[in-house]
Amino acid sequence: MLFWLVVMPFIVAAVLVAIGERLQAKVGLVALGLSVSLFLGFISYIPAILKGDIPTVFYSWVPAVGLNLSFSLDGLSMLFALLITGIGALVVLYAHFYLAGKESQASFYIFLLLFMGAMLGTVTSANLALIYLFWEVTSVSSFLLIGLNYHKEPSILGAQKALFVTVAGSLCMLLGFLLLWNLAGSFEIREILAQRELIKADPLYPAIVILVLLGAFCKSAQIPFHIWLPSAMVAYTPISCYLHSATMVKAGIYLIARLSGVLGDNMLWFGIIASVGIISMVYGAYMALKQTDLKAILAFSTISQLGLIIALLGFGTEAAVAAALFHLLNHAVFKGSLFLMAGMVDHSAGTRDITKLGGLAKAMPVTAVFCACSALAMAGLPPFNGFLSKEMFFAGSLEAVTANLAFLGEAAWAFPVLAVVGSIFTLVYSLAIFFKVFWGSPPVQGTPTKPREASWGMLLPTGIMAGFTLLIAIIPGFFADKLLTPAIGAVTGTEPYLHIYFWHGFNGPLLMTALVVGIGLLLFWRIDGLIRFLATLPVNPSSERFYDWLIPCGGLSAMARHINNTYATGLLRDYLAYILLFFLLIVGGTIGLTWSGSLISFADLSVISIFEFMVALTLVVAAVTVAVSRLRLLSVMALGMAGYCVAFLFVFFRAPDLALTQLLVETFSLLLFLLVFRYLPRPLRKYSISSYKKVLKIAIAGSVGVLAFLLTMIGYSNRYFEPVSWYFIENSYELAGGKNIVNVILVDFRGLDTMGEIAVIGLATLGVLALINLGFKPYVKEKKR
Repeated sequence: MLFWLVVMPFIVAAVLVAIGERLQAKVGLVALGLSVSLFLGFISYIPAILKGDIPTVFYSWVPAVGLNLSFSLDGLSMLFALLITGIGALVVLYAHFYLAGKESQASFYIFLLLFMGAMLGTVTSANLALIYLFWEVTSVSSFLLIGLNYHKEPSILGAQKALFVTVAGSLCMLLGFLLLWNLAGSFEIREILAQRELIKADPLYPAIVILVLLGAFCKSAQIPFHIWLPSAMVAYTPISCYLHSATMVKAGIYLIARLSGVLGDNMLWFGIIASVGIISMVYGAYMALKQTDLKAILAFSTISQLGLIIALLGFGTEAAVAAALFHLLNHAVFKGSLFLMAGMVDHSAGTRDITKLGGLAKAMPVTAVFCACSALAMAGLPPFNGFLSKEMFFAGSLEAVTANLAFLGEAAWAFPVLAVVGSIFTLVYSLAIFFKVFWGSPPVQGTPTKPREASWGMLLPTGIMAGFTLLIAIIPGFFADKLLTPAIGAVTGTEPYLHIYFWHGFNGPLLMTALVVGIGLLLFWRIDGLIRFLATLPVNPSSERFYDWLIPCGGLSAMARHINNTYATGLLRDYLAYILLFFLLIVGGTIGLTWSGSLISFADLSVISIFEFMVALTLVVAAVTVAVSRLRLLSVMALGMAGYCVAFLFVFFRAPDLALTQLLVETFSLLLFLLVFRYLPRPLRKYSISSYKKVLKIAIAGSVGVLAFLLTMIGYSNRYFEPVSWYFIENSYELAGGKNIVNVILVDFRGLDTMGEIAVIGLATLGVLALINLGFKPYVKEKKR
């Protein structure tokens, strides 16, 4: 059943490709039904996981490279799968009403289901190669979703930036996976985990850690790879909620948590992850204060909150891992609700600019209540779930000073300090989201449209997620026992005991919370002055400017254009030279690096008769004539002569079928050349080629000839496997009733191949006939070089 839970989104997406347009608005109901079914399907596994029974699926796919369809559903996978399907169902319900009347609804749901399936595959795969495949599908499907409004330039640029950054990171991650495979001899996570000590002792371990973390940081929008997330906010609000708050951006967190047992538990791992996470938290919160667009504020706050979770994973203690996974759950519900709220405000008031909003609570009271719950939860204030995980974050930062970050000495105290600073910024922009939009008096000039409460279909999913900010805080023990404890155990390899409650007494985390609330409220009281001050500070980081120079401003395009103009000459002989040079480099280089005297043996070669020698000599003379002749007719005749010589060699080697085929091909080729003579330019064009290029072309041709000879002799001299020819010799008559082995192979043993080749030739013939009937001019004058 687990396998089908993963592949069903792909199957339904394929069906919607065929019938989606016919369903029109009902296509959203199909996606909703699937999402709810998947959510219930994963919930049904919770009792087994709590008992310690981990559902697994294993199918051998490409065993030669260790790629298997290997799936496993432990506590960590379950937590992510429920977020993917549960929030996915709520987003689909919201989108059904949000996208009403808009075009491309079928495409939206198809791409969304592709993304859902890819995320489920990522978090349930027990094979690194399979994780990478699903990981890339998430990047491609998110690119399609962000660029759904492809007729608008911001959508195109946002989609391109997201794809460029995330795929660049995933390629680094792939290289890290390949290094792990090289060390462990397997892509299976369980087998790699068994050899973690060998991996950590290897000199390549630091490179593996950095490469894997690059993939995770790019996916989770961490400094300095965060630049794609704010640009992706041009997508529809349901896309922003689902991809960039609840699921896709958390894939990097999942990867870090999943591989912590293999690569973690040392200074390099803790130092990099904790540093990048805490810096991203502070920077994202700081940048959120500088924004005026609701979705932009939420985008940078997402970077900040993801940094908080990653920093906790970098702290590395069991308590910190528990806090990370708890805040991951909390963030999914309060940030998802806030994104949907932003969509409703935009939908109703016609703008997301908080400087043009205010007093919407009168027109949208229900939305205001939902926003208050979610914003206060994100601010980390009681009695909401964000307060609980924020207290655990403070406790984890203090514990890390004397635990996994103790190697930093006094510098480790920077982490609790930065945790407080980032939380102060978080409190300020969280309060701003609510009070700037829903409190106070409406703007004098009004909003572009008259605000009104959204439909129930948009309020319901928003309210459910906002309600969970209270529900989780009221009964945290239920979620800790059913979801968090198995997930923590999957990361740490222990059996944790998690007890979450509001009051911990007077301690360090409470003091940190008091500082955050006191300073945060003071800054919010003077928020207008704070915003004016922040406006004087730098906005764009260097990575943003670098990307703008590289892509939109043409740095990469100019380089690509230069490379393209260098090799795209329009001449077939140049393209052939490039292909042959690559062939020489790869194949010839491999032979040169592995050369030994035993590669070629002349022991059992046949004796060459005088007739065979004369035919071969004639073939060489004909080939040279084709190359040097300036008369087209002579070149064609010499080319035909070379083909007939090959046919004679087949006769000598007792291959009459091949000889007849060669004779027919050469005869028809010669006739075709003669038939199209009148369409060819006259006389044969002479090209002025420098001596350097002539020598280069002669060297390429000679090297290819030598390499072809070496490959032939190496293949003849080395037999690593039993040849299959004996099977056809013994069975051609018994099984197919034919004495001509070649014909039997083509017609019977490889009949489907032959049928395919005939079909290809038939299609090519139809294509040629169509081109002829279009009446194209027989000759187009070639441009001068």
